[in-house]
Amino acid sequence: MQLTSKNLMRKWKEFWTSKDHKEIKGASLIPTDNSVLFTTAGMQPLIPYLSGKPHPLGRRLFDIQPCLRTNDIDEVGDNRHHTMFFMMGNWSLGDYFKKEAISWSWEFLTDPKWLNISPDRLAVTVFEGDETVPRDETSAKLWQECGLPKERIFFFPKKDNWWEIGGGVGLCGPDTEIFYDTGKPSCGEHCDPSCDCGKWVEIWNNVFMEFNVEKLGAPITKLPQQNVDTGMGLERIECVLNGYDSTFRNDCFKRPIEILETLSNKKFAFSNEFGKYFCIICDHIRASVFLLGDIQPTTPSNVGQGYILRRLIRRAVNCARKLDINPKDLVKVADAYVQYYKDDFENFIKVEKFILDEIVAEVEKFEHAIEGGIKEFNAITENMKAGDTISGKTAFRLFDTFGFPLDLTIDLANERGIKVDKQGFDLAFAEHQQKSRDNSGAMFKGGVAEAKTEEEQKILRRLHSATHLMLAALRKVVGNTVEQRGSNITVERLRYDFTCDHKLSADELKQVEDLVNDAIAKDMPITCEEMTLEQAKKSGAIGIFESKYGDKVKVYTMGDFSKEICGGPHAEHTGELGHFRILKEESSSSGVRRIKAVLE
Repeated sequence: MQLTSKNLMRKWKEFWTSKDHKEIKGASLIPTDNSVLFTTAGMQPLIPYLSGKPHPLGRRLFDIQPCLRTNDIDEVGDNRHHTMFFMMGNWSLGDYFKKEAISWSWEFLTDPKWLNISPDRLAVTVFEGDETVPRDETSAKLWQECGLPKERIFFFPKKDNWWEIGGGVGLCGPDTEIFYDTGKPSCGEHCDPSCDCGKWVEIWNNVFMEFNVEKLGAPITKLPQQNVDTGMGLERIECVLNGYDSTFRNDCFKRPIEILETLSNKKFAFSNEFGKYFCIICDHIRASVFLLGDIQPTTPSNVGQGYILRRLIRRAVNCARKLDINPKDLVKVADAYVQYYKDDFENFIKVEKFILDEIVAEVEKFEHAIEGGIKEFNAITENMKAGDTISGKTAFRLFDTFGFPLDLTIDLANERGIKVDKQGFDLAFAEHQQKSRDNSGAMFKGGVAEAKTEEEQKILRRLHSATHLMLAALRKVVGNTVEQRGSNITVERLRYDFTCDHKLSADELKQVEDLVNDAIAKDMPITCEEMTLEQAKKSGAIGIFESKYGDKVKVYTMGDFSKEICGGPHAEHTGELGHFRILKEESSSSGVRRIKAVLE
C-alpha cells in the first residue's frame, strides 16, 4: 500500500497523541526574530521553551512544521533537494529522556500499526565521545534493548553525531541518527551510514540537549532541564518507504507533474534533459504557494523574504519556457497545491484567490521584464565580439534590475560566442543577499523595544493602539474580509497593510477616520486578558497572526469597538491617542492596500 504525505501526517499525529503529547500548530515560515529570513528547522520556534520557559501546552509536544531553506535553491533540480519541506518533530521539555525517545522511535518505525519497517533495514549512529563529553553508551544500550543488533550500531565523532544551535555557543548535546537501508549493494567491505554511496539514508534524528556553552571558550556545562528534540523529514521518509527513486515521485507532486506533462507534451523522467525543469517548477511553485498562503504572507519584492519569493517564481517561469509552457499556465500548478493542502492548512481556504492572483501578477511582471532585459542585453553586447566577457556586475544588474536569469544571459551570450563572468556574478549576488538580510532585519524594527526614550515608548504605544482602532473601522466600512497583512510603526507614523480588492474612496477614508476619532473621543479603557487561542476565537477576537503568539494569547479590548489578539503593549485609554489622520492610501501588492497615518 502506498504511503502518502497525508497518511504519514495522520499517523504521526495519532502516535504522539497516544504518548500524551500535545500538538502545536506549525509556526509561520516568517520567524519572529531576524536571525534568519525563514523558519529553517522544526525546533526553531521552540528555542525559548528548550531554554527553560514553560510552554502553555506542557512538556510533551509534537508538530509538523513547514520549513524553507534558501541555501538549497540552486541545488533543486536533482532527485532530492527542496527549498520548502515539512519537518515532523516531537519534544520533551525536561520530561522524558533517552529511554523513552529511543524506544518510541523504534516503535513508530517498526510496529505494524505504524510504519511497519523491517528492523533488518535499520541502523543507527551514536556519539563516540571526546575529551569533553563521554561516549554515549546509554543510547547504544537502549538501541540493543529495542532489538537492534550491535553490528548495526555505529559510533561516530562530533561532526556526525553532535548537535548545537550554531557557533559553538548555547544549547547542545549528542544525537542518535536512524538510517534506512535502501537495498542498494554495499560500496565495499566497510560500507556504513557514513558512506554517501546511496545504500543508507538518514530518516530520523534524536537530539539529546543535555549541555550548554555560555560563551566562546567557556567550559561545557550540564543543563538543569534535559530536553529531547527529534526531527523526521516528511518528504524523505515518504520517498524511501515507497521505494521511489526521487522525492518528486511523492504523492503531493503527482498532480502538478501531470499538469506539466500535459502542458509541455513531455514526459517527466530523470533520464532526459527536461527532468530537472519539472523538479524546479514543482518545488518552487509549492514553496511560493506556502509563502503566499502563510499566516504572515510574503509578497514578491526586491528585498528580504519578498526577494526570495520573486526569485522562486521567476526561476519557475524560466524553466516553463524551456519546457515550451506558457508561463501564465503555472497558476494551474499553484492551484493543484492549494487544493491538495487546504484541508490541512486552513489559511489556504481564506487566501486561495490571493495566492493565485499574486502568482499570475508576478508572472506577468516577469514576462514584461524579460522583454526589457533582452533589449538591455542587446545594448550591452552590441559592440562586443566573440571571446569578450560580460562582467559579473553587469550580469547581476540584468538579473536584479530586469529579473533576467543568469542562465538565460549565458545562453544568449553563448549564441554570440561571448563569455559571462559567473564568479563575479556570484560575488555580486552574495553582496546583495547580505543587504537583503540587513533589510529584512530592519522590517522587525519599530516596536516599543526600539524606542530610545520613555516619550518615544509612549508614542509607539499610542500608534500601536491606533492600528487596532483603524482595523476595526476598516472592517466596519469595507467589510469583515479585511485582515492585517503587515504593520510598521515609527515615532513619526504608522504604516498598515490590509486585504482589500479596491482603492478606498475619499468617502471611505473619511468614514474610517471619523470612526477612529469617535472611538478616541469616548476615552474607552484598553484592557488586556490572557486566554487560550480557542477561548479568544470564541470571544470574537480577531488576529490573523495567531500562530506567532503561542497557545496562550493576549486579547486587547477597546470598549465594544475592537477586540484583537496581540502581543502588546498599548496605551491605557483611547483618549490618550490624540487626533487620528490618514496621510495616504495606496496599493501594497495585488489584493493588499496600505495606509499611512499619524496621531496629532
